[in-house]
Amino acid sequence: MLVALLAAATLVACGADGAPDSASGITVAVTTTQLGDLARAVAGGRAGVAQILDPGSDPHAYEPRPSDLRAVSGAKVVVRSGGDLDAWLGDVLRNAGSDARTITVLDAVEQRADDPHWWQDPRNAATAVGLIRDALSAADPGGRAAYAVNASRYLGELRALDRAIAACMRAIPARDRKLVTDHDALGYYAGRYDIDVIGTVIPALSTQAQASGGEVARLVRTIRATGVSEIFPESSANAKLARAIARDAGASVGPALYADSLGAKNSAGATYLGALRANTRALVHGFSAGRARCALPG
Repeated sequence: MLVALLAAATLVACGADGAPDSASGITVAVTTTQLGDLARAVAGGRAGVAQILDPGSDPHAYEPRPSDLRAVSGAKVVVRSGGDLDAWLGDVLRNAGSDARTITVLDAVEQRADDPHWWQDPRNAATAVGLIRDALSAADPGGRAAYAVNASRYLGELRALDRAIAACMRAIPARDRKLVTDHDALGYYAGRYDIDVIGTVIPALSTQAQASGGEVARLVRTIRATGVSEIFPESSANAKLARAIARDAGASVGPALYADSLGAKNSAGATYLGALRANTRALVHGFSAGRARCALPG
């Protein structure tokens, strides 16, 4: 089996999403859906992007596939999210015999405890864009100007959206900005926009943890005591327990948030910017009981 996998790794990288041909012949391999979207924004048509994780998948539960070896074997640059979300990448790189430059975004941002969900703060996404731009420029000096232009354009959109989200959240009284989600994946978002995370269905940073009966009962009591009227499942997690907790607490269930993964093609959360918009609109609606509206660019 190992021999077969290593033989497959010598093929031209096609990636989990079938990295397209590029003008430069350069490919950047990325682990997560968020990184895939950011890399495509910077690469434009100049470099190909091989994305390992599929939209809607749970990175906490991912198990590498033979195609992942192909994704990294032909890449000049590999970008990983960091933490336990893609800890499996080390084995993939070793088995593929990859000598690509590897960047870990989590190491370059201001970390929130052991929380690996850095992309929920757009400022961290801006850092990731800069890392990708610089890595591609080093691997493909002839494309330096193109990567710089693409990154600058995207950063302008990202910063405008960040400012608009902050304005929307400021318009909601602080006492109403109380969040309950499936697991602790929106801490960076909450910290950026002054939201109080009341609790999570799974009291952990990973969806692979399990909530005890006592923890579920405490969360129900907390939701009732704090007056939270709507709790939010996540698009890549099973919402069964969240619905049960909402029912017991007398709360409603809001739209699924894009937490660990972006959404499928043509969905509201198919892109990183789209996911931020969709999440923000859902939260503003939930925090304000439908009274507030949020104008966002794009």
